[in-house]
Amino acid sequence: MGLGPWPDVDLAEARQKAADARRMLREGKDPLDEKAAVRAAQALKAAKTISFKDCAAAYIAAHEAGWKNPKHRQQWKNTLATYAEPVFGHLPVATVDTGLVMKCLEPLWKDKTETASRLRGRIESVLDWARVRGYREGENPARWKGHLENLLPARSRVQKVEHHSALPYSEIGAFMAELRKRDGIAARGLEFAILTAGRTGEVIGATWDEIDLEAAVWTIPADRMKITAFRSPAQPWPS
Repeated sequence: MGLGPWPDVDLAEARQKAADARRMLREGKDPLDEKAAVRAAQALKAAKTISFKDCAAAYIAAHEAGWKNPKHRQQWKNTLATYAEPVFGHLPVATVDTGLVMKCLEPLWKDKTETASRLRGRIESVLDWARVRGYREGENPARWKGHLENLLPARSRVQKVEHHSALPYSEIGAFMAELRKRDGIAARGLEFAILTAGRTGEVIGATWDEIDLEAAVWTIPADRMKITAFRSPAQPWPS
């Protein structure tokens, strides 16, 4: 068992190390095993000093293949880089606590509530990933239920609802022509909603077994409709 090279380890230090090794042997311990255990603990500690920024990058790399929308991927990167990283991006992910999360969210919560809410969810996801990977322990300081909900007002109380203005009916023809030039399920869903006068939730939840293509009939299950009164084709709504 080496005690270290001279002159880095002088005679007095070498004698002390030798004495410590003999004491371990008397206690039934192997000095070499103890030395290896110390090195392993130091390596583990070093591994757990991974920063929040590095964890966020690793999380995005692990999940972005499942994000089909490029805009969604870019939003993930932008919100964390803009708002979270300046506050605690450089810190070990294990040290991120409620105070740091609040320092990140509070300035945004009132005036940029939607952005702050999405940011909170993304921080929570990164911290959950870090915990599962063994980089941190304990509860997630970014969780909402039973935690941040006690420190921040609900979104509905601070976020102003801004309704979109209705499209004048005289412009619907030009709008539909432009809509049909666009690709994607969202464009087709909107077109379907306009043509059927369906509610957004009804259209989003529609399944093929509800639609009879030959009869050109879409039958919406009662439990997905907002109205409580129904009619048959032979009983039209009164004009």
